[in-house]
Amino acid sequence: MPRAKGYSLLELMIATAIFLVICGAMFGLLQLSQQKYATESQMTGAFQETRLAIDQIVRDFNVSGYPGLSVFSNLPANSALYAVSPVAWQPNYPLTQCFVGTGGGGTCSPTPGDFDLIIETNTGNGVSWIRYQLNGTTLMRSVVPKSGNDPDGATKVPGAMVPFLTNVMNNPPAAQLAQITAAYPAMFPGGLPQPIFQYTCDTPTGPQPCPTAGNSGIPSNIRDVDINLIVLTRSPDLQNQLPKLVQLAGRGQRLNPTN
Repeated sequence: MPRAKGYSLLELMIATAIFLVICGAMFGLLQLSQQKYATESQMTGAFQETRLAIDQIVRDFNVSGYPGLSVFSNLPANSALYAVSPVAWQPNYPLTQCFVGTGGGGTCSPTPGDFDLIIETNTGNGVSWIRYQLNGTTLMRSVVPKSGNDPDGATKVPGAMVPFLTNVMNNPPAAQLAQITAAYPAMFPGGLPQPIFQYTCDTPTGPQPCPTAGNSGIPSNIRDVDINLIVLTRSPDLQNQLPKLVQLAGRGQRLNPTN
């Protein structure tokens, strides 16, 4: 009888081992691809949310200061019918003439500042105060009708401020800042929090950063606001477990030259 042909047990074991190695490599590559896709999807989502936030702030600031005092031949008795200045702050609004911003050192707390901005403008339903304020890692926004002489208090009443953008890392808790700085040293020079808002004022010698504009650093002279948002994705990088950040910048330029 002819001898039966087939595979020995050793050959089957070797073939099975090779098959398992190939399958392991394929599933490893598949997992890596899924992790990369998930990370990139989160980066795209954070980028889009941050871009929309900056666009909204820019739109609000571009129309700040409307309607200005110059459009009235007789100033209305009701101050809610006009904008005193493009940017409002306390105390003694609108008479205060000092600036609190990066390197400021004035006493006009709390606004405007590195993480706090109140805009005064006509939103289509009369003059309103629009406020952006960083609360922890959430940038809050409120829009309230102008009433009285206290934009700070009016924009902080219960229910006025609502979450606008989450996971903002411009000024995170110290422990989180240290972790993020280790991963992104160039994003946080000196390991310091980074301002969201920085201002430029008109002066007799040309535009200057408002903190160094001297007597020209007053609300009506604020011409531009530079916006810098650093946002953390909802989950760390799935490949190396490091935090993933998105940083975007924009500039609001006041279009009303008379107020």
